[in-house]
Amino acid sequence: MKKRMAWLLMAALVLSMFAGCGKKEGPAEPEPEVEEETPTPTPEETPTPEATPEGKKGDARSYLTGEPMDGELAKKRPIAVMIGNTSDALPQYGISAADVIYEVPVEGSYTRLMAIFQDYSGLEKIGSVRSCRHYFIYFAKEFDAIYAHYGHAVYAEPVLGREDVHNLSGMDSDIEGIMFYRDTNRKAPHNAFTSADGINAGIEKKGYRTDLSESYSGHYQFAADGETVELAGEDALVVSPGYFVNKPWFVYNSEDGLYYRYEFKDKQVDGENDSQLAVKNILIQYCDWSKMDDNGYLDINTTSGGDGIYITNGKMEKVTWTKENEDSPARYFDEAGNEITLNQGKTWVCIARNNYKDRFGVYATQEDLSAARATEE
Repeated sequence: MKKRMAWLLMAALVLSMFAGCGKKEGPAEPEPEVEEETPTPTPEETPTPEATPEGKKGDARSYLTGEPMDGELAKKRPIAVMIGNTSDALPQYGISAADVIYEVPVEGSYTRLMAIFQDYSGLEKIGSVRSCRHYFIYFAKEFDAIYAHYGHAVYAEPVLGREDVHNLSGMDSDIEGIMFYRDTNRKAPHNAFTSADGINAGIEKKGYRTDLSESYSGHYQFAADGETVELAGEDALVVSPGYFVNKPWFVYNSEDGLYYRYEFKDKQVDGENDSQLAVKNILIQYCDWSKMDDNGYLDINTTSGGDGIYITNGKMEKVTWTKENEDSPARYFDEAGNEITLNQGKTWVCIARNNYKDRFGVYATQEDLSAARATEE
């Protein structure tokens, strides 16, 4: 009898234990079910960059700015877009997103801009897009960039016809309608614009390679993270490149270490966001040149080599530049013969005629610049 009672008590105890456990686990039952429906990613299923430490931002470096960026984006070919730069073309749109901007003389002593973008995603308006001059193609190829323009001078036709020149033209009926549009508030020829979606549609239609060439090794040499290039040369707080018509200048801001851009007697801003254009580095590159005809079309010699100036952090130093061939990147060297290192950030390259070196100037204040220009007029 005692054995039977002991067995019954043990059975009751076991049943009560199971009943107690059931009450504890009851409210938590949905959680395991959710985990089964949405399992945690395995190492092969890499989370998105936003979900990982550091955002995977340090996996690669931008060839254009030297700054950390997502690896997939870093290996993509940039887009180089011809941008109008007359007073009628202002304000330009989308240009503040460019990583490198080339300013180059064209006929009539005007300049035209070539804005180079690594990441143009989300841009709804870029331009106004203007026509090609043949020497811009070679500058674009220095970055293995796809080159976008609206029309071209006759001298560019042989270069644009090369198989290795990947260009997107508004005069190409295959892509004009899907890539470009007209702004009815602007007068031609300053009313042609493109967008990120338009550029991608044009690239897809033409079937161009979208990744950088395996042989491409970059254009500039940049400072490492945490390091800053400090030049030992002359002060360069207000910089005037010396162009005739737009008469641009840059003003150094010591608080953020950037040079802010002005032209046509006012700030140069992006019409998309009203932000003033600003860069970390300025390169002045003097080139041999000649006139090609009575209309004043220029031939800027992109391989001549020559003198130049590097400006950053409120200082400047003289440099020289060389280029192996028309398609290779220009390289810049200090007076000791060492390739210069740029500070990480955006760069503005001023291509200038080699006989106008005396038009370049640096000043302590904008008032000093204004006084100097007053004596010229």
